[in-house]
Order: sequence, then structure tokens, then C-alpha cells
Amino acid sequence: MREYPTLYIDGKWIEPVGGETFDVVNPATEEVCGRVAFGGAEDVNRAVAAARQAFPGWSATSIAQRADLLRAIGVEYSKRLGELAEALTEEMGAPASLAGGFQVNLGAGHLDTAVSVLEEFEFEYRLGDTRVVKEPIGVCGLITPWNWPLSLIAVKVFPALAAGCTMVLKPSEQAPFTGQIFAEILDAAGVPAGVFNLVQGDGERVGVPLSSHPDVDMVSFTGSTRAGIEVARNAAPTVKRVTQELGGKSANIVLDDDELVANVGAAVATMMNNSGQTCSALTRLLVPRDRETDAVKAARAAAEQLTIGDPTENVHLGPVVSAAQFDKVQKLINTGIDEGATVVAGGPGRPEGLKSGYFVKPTVFADVTNDMTIAREEIFGPVLTIIAYHDVDHAIEIANDSDYGLAGNVAGRDLDQARDVARRIRAGWVTINDAFDFRSPFGGYQKSGNGREWGEFGLEDYLEVKAILGYAS
Repeated sequence: MREYPTLYIDGKWIEPVGGETFDVVNPATEEVCGRVAFGGAEDVNRAVAAARQAFPGWSATSIAQRADLLRAIGVEYSKRLGELAEALTEEMGAPASLAGGFQVNLGAGHLDTAVSVLEEFEFEYRLGDTRVVKEPIGVCGLITPWNWPLSLIAVKVFPALAAGCTMVLKPSEQAPFTGQIFAEILDAAGVPAGVFNLVQGDGERVGVPLSSHPDVDMVSFTGSTRAGIEVARNAAPTVKRVTQELGGKSANIVLDDDELVANVGAAVATMMNNSGQTCSALTRLLVPRDRETDAVKAARAAAEQLTIGDPTENVHLGPVVSAAQFDKVQKLINTGIDEGATVVAGGPGRPEGLKSGYFVKPTVFADVTNDMTIAREEIFGPVLTIIAYHDVDHAIEIANDSDYGLAGNVAGRDLDQARDVARRIRAGWVTINDAFDFRSPFGGYQKSGNGREWGEFGLEDYLEVKAILGYAS
């Protein structure tokens, strides 16, 4: 049983004003696995005040000083990799191979990227007779979700530190362990008091006062579109900057070539990763109409090869994060059936042999049209829909027929054709054959949010632009 009864404010571990804690449930066992401090508005006030007091000093540090601190954080981070991986498995059900692999490696990758971007970034330059200066925006409220809890903390905290900002972090109350260990890492690395603060709690008692606080200059939020709208409303009266990385219903266009079967199989495995709980998951698989039978067969085979069970063991998929998430996914699976889609793998209920835990069968639907609920709504579970297209123009039309615009992929051997298709997809993060790059900007169009994270663009979000006219006269 983990016990984290304190918050991290102004460089000290202190109990929340109300002295409360909340229980954290292991989604694989449905049992309480820890207790964490439960903050509130008064704790947010204390944390914001500490960040505000620390801002003048931290914002005046040099690039070299900030880079040195980030490297010191990297040293401490590397010492805690095993603990972080165990916490991820326990709090949100990530299989051990995923938690100890891609989940913790993403955090390390964002740290390395922040250092390299910081040391290369042009914070000042001449524009005619004007000096353009990019300055840290101020105190930042960082609100992160449960699905990639470590990576999504890292991708906000490290660029904010690199920019010279101070901050208050509110991790998800459903996956708070990694946030607590992350704060311990920053404390051990010597982050100055008040520069980084951690207030655990829920959206109502911590997220609302943080996003509406008059002394917070910026809010960076990752989560559902519904919650992102509320964050923006809370922030609006103080006219602070709000960046949002929200939901998605992304399309994976598989081109018609001799690699189609292999590409479909890879698409299923990739989409099901993290039990489908990824905002950029490519949940709509678009395949050529005259190859639909081959694609369905390949998708079924790939889904049936995925093992699911105790995430501490050697499995591909663990549970979804909570009872509420399990119920939502089950409801949408049944909705797909009711609307006429065909289940070709998985389906409703828990996998055979699993009587407890929030486990969902890896599910693939065929005979899906783009107006069905399962093709429109973000399911956030291991559920893939196969939609057939007549030609490439039709595939692009389907891909862009969405309220979202976070991600997309084009899978095919003809690189020129893939490039052309990628350019026409209306989304912020479009990959060709599942390419990956830490320096690329990540974010979405439409209801998938605004602003960009990762790399240079992620640093830019934490900076204000000042023009000093006549500087060169």
C-alpha cells in the first residue's frame, strides 16, 4: 500500500490544508493500492503564491543554468526508472513491458529534447530596427491525464522549466503515483523552491481554482474535449493563455499495395497499445473496398494474437483505467452492434477467464460507416473500426469527416503517394508508416485542441513575445 499524504509546495513536503487523502484503485485487481493527499483551493493558493515568488529569480537564470538543472533531473530520473514503471503498472494498468519501456522512455526522451531545444533556441533576434525578445510567460498551471501520466507530465514540465517559467502541476487523481515520484526526482535534482509545485486532487477542487487563478499566466491542459472546454471557460475571465491537447478519432489510411495485410496487422497492434487509451490512437482503419475481405481477415488475426491479463506478467494489454472507463467502452461496443457493425474480434464483456479487473476484449468492428457512433466518438479503449473506401479521394474525405483532427497515418509503399495523402489529411500530427520524432510539433485541429507540444513548438508555448522598437537605432 502506497502512502503519499503530502503535497510539494515551495520546496517542502506539506500536508494539504484539509488534511484529506483519497484512495487509488488498482484497475487490474479493483482493490485500493494507495492513498494520496487530497488538495483544495487553499493549497492551490499556496502553490501559486510560491510559484509567483520564485518567478523573478528563475526567469532571470541563463540558458546554461537551466540546461544544467535539466541534466541534473535526468540523472535523478535514471535512478528511479524501475519505481516509475512499477507505479505506472499499479496505478493505470500498463503492462510491465510497456511501463518499463515506452512509457518511461517517453519521459526521458522529452527531457533530452528539452535540453537540446533549449541550447539551440533563439530567444532574441533582430527584425529591422526592432529587437524581438521571447520571455517566459510566467506562472503555469499544468493539468495532466491518466493515460500516459509520466510522458504527459514530462512534456509540460521540462519545456516550462527550459523556458524559465514556474509552475503548479495537478496530475490525474486516477494515476497520481508517478506525479509524486516525479516531484521527488525534481526535489532531489535541486529545483529551486517554488519553481515546481505539486498539488494532487480532482478537477473540481484543484483543477478549477488552478485554471481560474488570477496569478496563473497560462494553463496547459491535456485530457478530454469536454474537460478542456471547462478549463477554457474557467480561464477566460482572466484572459490567460490556454493550450489544450484533447480528444481524437484519428484515421489510418492503408493504401492498396502488396503490403496491405502486413500494414493492417501492424495497425491493429499499434492502436491496441496501452489498451487503446491514447488520444492519438488511430481508431478508424480505412481500407480499399476491393481488399476489405483481406483486411478484415488480417485484423481479426492480429487482434486474436494479443494477450490480455495481469499487467505484471508478460501480456500485450492490461485493463482500462477504471470502472467508469470500462462501462463507457462496453456501452459503445454494444452501441456499435446495435447500429449494425459486425464484430470480427472481441466484443462485449470481459475476456474469458478474467472475473475481475477492468479488462476489455481487443475488439474489431467491420461493416462500419463513418456516421456510426463508434466512428464518431472517442472510445478510449481497445476498439478498432474498419471503414472501406472506394478510392484515395474517398479515403481522405472519410478521414476528414470528423469533429476532431489530432492525428493520422498513411501506410503504404509508394512514398510519393503517401506524402500527397498526408498533406490532405486535416490533422495536426500525421505520420507516414508510423514514423516517430521527438522534435515534431504535437497537437490538433478542431475539437482536438490548440497549441503544440514537443520540441521547439512546445517551448514556444511557454514564451511571450516582446518587440522593442528602435532597439537598433
